[in-house]
Amino acid sequence: MELSTVLFAFGLTFFAGLATGVGSALAFFTRRTNTKFLSAALGFSAGVMIYVSFIEIFVKAREELMSAQGEVFGTWITVLSFFGGIALIAIIDRLVPNYENPHELHSIEEMDKKLESLPDNEAHDFGKLKRMGMFTALAIGIHNFPEGLATFTAALTDPSLGIAIAVAIAIHNIPEGIAVSVPIYFATGSRAKAFKLSFLSGLAEPIGALVGYLILMPFLSPTIFGILFAGVAGIMVFISLDELLPAAEEFGEHHLSIYGMIAGMGVMALSLLLFL
Repeated sequence: MELSTVLFAFGLTFFAGLATGVGSALAFFTRRTNTKFLSAALGFSAGVMIYVSFIEIFVKAREELMSAQGEVFGTWITVLSFFGGIALIAIIDRLVPNYENPHELHSIEEMDKKLESLPDNEAHDFGKLKRMGMFTALAIGIHNFPEGLATFTAALTDPSLGIAIAVAIAIHNIPEGIAVSVPIYFATGSRAKAFKLSFLSGLAEPIGALVGYLILMPFLSPTIFGILFAGVAGIMVFISLDELLPAAEEFGEHHLSIYGMIAGMGVMALSLLLFL
């Protein structure tokens, strides 16, 4: 595999992961979340990820596994790997406490209200607020790890596909940056420290890509690639249905989130057609 392709794939994972810093900046420079835009954007991200998972990634995984293992057995492995990816991200999701879970997205206003509603003896417990931000950053790092692997794997196979996935993941990383930066900023009064922690939590995505490259790439075969790709499709579908669409509806109107999702599917379909 060409070095330029590998470096491009790593670059995309950095782009996607560091979008948490955008969320951190939004928390600092605005005191109001643009809920309608965020709702449409999250719906758009879900549409991209759902469409590309079922139409492109799952199909490519099945083709690779069928070529290596035969039609029947290859199809079985594809389906099992798809649900295995869902199971993996669902288990990670369940292991993270509810409020620190980045799949429970929060707006700037909600974060502020939570901090303001703390009892007086806790509102000034800056250590507690800092721990809240630290645990949120850790939780986001854990979730970003498989997302980085997903972006990296897709980009190695098809750069245009990797770009689409990276953009979709970057959009959904923005609210996660808010969840990290606000409590750290309240605890320390330092924008720099809050931004730094948010920035570091996003680095889990390129780290996930690096681990995948070092561990999996030396053993990469059509079977391993097919299993990995089908698992990636499952991870992305779960994130879309468990996180993005519910959050899109929570931040805005039901129809706005659905229109955003359909727009994401349409843009993804058009981009795949243009690269035929």
